[in-house]
Amino acid sequence: MSGTIELLSATLAKAEAEDRAALVAYLPAGFPTVDGAIEAVKAVIAGGADVVEIGLPHSDPVLDGAIIQTADDIALRGGVKIADVLRTVREAHQATGAPILVMTYWNPIDRYGVERFAAELAAAGGAGCILPDLPVQESALWREHADKHGLATVFVVAPSSKDARLATITAAGSGFVYAASLMGVTGTRESVGNEAQELVRRTRTTTDLPVCVGLGVSNAVQAKQVAGFADGVIVGSAFVKLLLDAPDLPAGLTAVRALAGELAEGVRRGREGASSAP
Repeated sequence: MSGTIELLSATLAKAEAEDRAALVAYLPAGFPTVDGAIEAVKAVIAGGADVVEIGLPHSDPVLDGAIIQTADDIALRGGVKIADVLRTVREAHQATGAPILVMTYWNPIDRYGVERFAAELAAAGGAGCILPDLPVQESALWREHADKHGLATVFVVAPSSKDARLATITAAGSGFVYAASLMGVTGTRESVGNEAQELVRRTRTTTDLPVCVGLGVSNAVQAKQVAGFADGVIVGSAFVKLLLDAPDLPAGLTAVRALAGELAEGVRRGREGASSAP
């Protein structure tokens, strides 16, 4: 079975055709449990998310802030395995028909086996991988197997990325480009700075791939702001925090579905505001 990179591309293109940004949600596998994570993915999609990133919990994160680290620790102590991550992708995709990616650091894939992971992710109906710590110059083996199995390879660019580096990264990537809105780790923030808009502008000069912005977006106001200049708005920590703070899973699922609905409205209003601006 081939992966679903074409579904990912079609989903992002559909959002663009509707003159809005796509809403991309992030949730870690195995949190609060494997079954609970699958239900959470269904909830955010039911609320209005277009695409979902499933985090592969890792003991030594470099991009994830305290909220996601806490959820990952719960998942790891619960014994989550790569098989559970792939099951999450499979069941969420089968239930919703939405494109599901895995966001993971490189070491788990390297240890599991590059070809094996790519083949099994594709068989699960996955759309690709976001690989925040895999240098482009060391990514040829992964990209070979990703291309073979119909998977996107999404790289992360940052405000510190020089123009030549942006061009190198975007030339190697597929699916979309993940633009980190600021220097630092994931987490909710009071505002999303102007650096993000400038990064999107610079990235677009190097590629026709959609550019989706993450890190710091947590509410509809911020989603509206980012949707005015980006092709997609990525939200993770805000969803995870709701699940962490909820008294039980049903309450958490209700909360994340509601937030997804608010954010989905935000990404629509943001594009409308941008199109009507002088």
